[in-house]
Amino acid sequence: MNVKIIAVGKIKEQFHKEALKEFEKRLGSYCSFSIIEIEAEQILDEALAEKYKELEANRILHQIKDNSYVITLEISGKMLSSEEFARKLNEITYSGVAEVVFIIGGANGLHKKVSDIADFKLSFSKMTFTHQMIRIILTEQIYRAFKINNNEKYHR
Repeated sequence: MNVKIIAVGKIKEQFHKEALKEFEKRLGSYCSFSIIEIEAEQILDEALAEKYKELEANRILHQIKDNSYVITLEISGKMLSSEEFARKLNEITYSGVAEVVFIIGGANGLHKKVSDIADFKLSFSKMTFTHQMIRIILTEQIYRAFKINNNEKYHR
């Protein structure tokens, strides 16, 4: 299975990069994993915020194959436990989907046209996290899900 994260913005801090690199390495045993960084629009005029989100949305949509299962990260999405998330990934895997795409929006959120194509909307919390941190949290949870689904030690 291919697992892809499409995220708006770049990781700048070295410690965030190292955490991601470690989980990417671990995921190599379970799936083909990649992260695609989409250029974030710098909002200079709040009146144009929606237009900037649409520009980001167009870049995001360009990276998604027609037959991909799309999961957006949204505050209004469904919260799952780690076990429920693992079951969800297992269901997707056994449904014959070749690629799962997770989408993390930019500082201004996701444009409606990205949210509208989601097969599933996921929320990690009602709290707000930095885009760098949520990328690490998501990657770790994907790894944890594979460990759970393979009955391997890691999750308690």
